Amino acid sequence: MYEKNGEKYFVVDSHMHYWDASPENWVQGAEQYAKGWIECFHAYQSLGPAETHQPLEEFQKVSEEQLMREVFDEGHVDVAIFQSTYLREWYKDGFNTSERNGELATKHPDKFRVNTRFDPRDGDAGMREFEANVERYQPLGAKLYTAEWNGDSRGFKLSDPECYRFLERAQELGIRNIHVHKGPTIWPLDKDAFDVSDVDHAATDFQGLNFIVEHVGLPRIEDFCFMATQEPNVYAGLSVVLGGLMHARPRFFAKVMGELLFWVGEDKMTFGSDYNIWEPKWQVEGLVDWDYPDSAEYEDYPRLGTDGKKKILGLNAAKLYDIPVPAELQLGAGEGAQLVDEREVAQA
Repeated sequence: MYEKNGEKYFVVDSHMHYWDASPENWVQGAEQYAKGWIECFHAYQSLGPAETHQPLEEFQKVSEEQLMREVFDEGHVDVAIFQSTYLREWYKDGFNTSERNGELATKHPDKFRVNTRFDPRDGDAGMREFEANVERYQPLGAKLYTAEWNGDSRGFKLSDPECYRFLERAQELGIRNIHVHKGPTIWPLDKDAFDVSDVDHAATDFQGLNFIVEHVGLPRIEDFCFMATQEPNVYAGLSVVLGGLMHARPRFFAKVMGELLFWVGEDKMTFGSDYNIWEPKWQVEGLVDWDYPDSAEYEDYPRLGTDGKKKILGLNAAKLYDIPVPAELQLGAGEGAQLVDEREVAQA
């Protein structure tokens, strides 16, 4: 719990990782891609405060002790949600798998929720793996990485028929939150594979699912905002927005936040640190202290008050994931994320 000026904040980091990008895990023959991927991540870290930067060797594979310290002991996070990204084309044991995340969550069950993932291009074998992971980890969410390479394919769309088969099965298994990476590209992935238009299709056709668009589609902020305004079950995941812009590009950060608050609203925005690219501590503290620059160009944007910051930092995600919030940290009844309820959809 973070406290500032007498206000207490329940913090849910809804987008973080426990990856292994060490050279020992690189696939033989694909070393240039494994190396380039993590070096691109490491370059993004430079957008945060200088005192938080890590040497590449440490950044490639943080220890359990370091993660627990930087996220929970120092980072103000109460509960964290693991998002998986496999990248098996480049990493022998996967980059950031449900299994690796699950091992840490088993040791600290009060601290973590484990989301699994699926890739519709894996077919029936992928479906069996997805079902087994859901049974094992009992997640309420899944992470999709539409630009991930898979054999000769360099991406898929949520609107693909095979992906619809997986989304239908996800609903049947009790998954209700679909996190989709739609933002800045990472070398060597293709920029166009991060387009947000396929989320529009899927959100309309699967109104029993919530679609959390991680990184809000940057740099396609206008496309995302208009789509998220139209689709009540589309949320703005603020990972990268905070870590990548708040410190390095404060005026652009204010513009992006203003657009999100105007079109999407504080009830559909969730905090994510994108650890271990950036540590949560400075992001939590920065958002609590944040206001627009003193300039007329920001006058027509909605203000973000203390209650709104509490929603974004934790209460919205807590509602999406049934995470208990101590009574002293809650807002009034009915405030926070507007959950999609399949029963209400069925009755409509």
